[in-house]
Amino acid sequence: MRLSRGRLSKKRKSRRTPARPSLSFEKTIEVRDDCLCLFVQRAARSLARRFDDAFRPLSLNHGQFSLLMSLNRPAPPAMGEVAALLGVDRTTLTAVLKALQRRRLVSVRADDSDKRSRRLLLTAAGRVVLAEAYPLWKANLREIEASLGPATAARLRSDLLLLGPPLNAPLTTAGARGRAAARP
Repeated sequence: MRLSRGRLSKKRKSRRTPARPSLSFEKTIEVRDDCLCLFVQRAARSLARRFDDAFRPLSLNHGQFSLLMSLNRPAPPAMGEVAALLGVDRTTLTAVLKALQRRRLVSVRADDSDKRSRRLLLTAAGRVVLAEAYPLWKANLREIEASLGPATAARLRSDLLLLGPPLNAPLTTAGARGRAAARP
């Protein structure tokens, strides 16, 4: 310690900041050219913009259309079932639901057998909007498939299924959490 202007002070040791690792620009190029996640994100955003543009006259976006379509079944599904089908968490699902609830396209009610669980219902107004949106979706899908060619479109679907959970699990009709309601 040393005295400095009448006060005791500790002598400070010079601290050198250790060199931080950095990546070369070549690594940036490698990620740009090889990152599957980046390729899928870019393609997904491009497709989303196309469908958002198509649904704009109905004041819908592609996520809302997918949610409405997921509710178009014989019996109201539980929130968890819909979240799993759409590949989103419950918080994200709740955020998308709120806009559709405000428009009275969807309603949420307690499950009859388990009041802690919520069931999602497509309202009459939601059915009308979904019926109007379907032809827009179909026309856009046809355009995209025509630009890719049928074999490439089919292969793309098949390849993308390898990266996520299967979509062909049976849709439940009532009350069965994550299992098919109808049993053999």
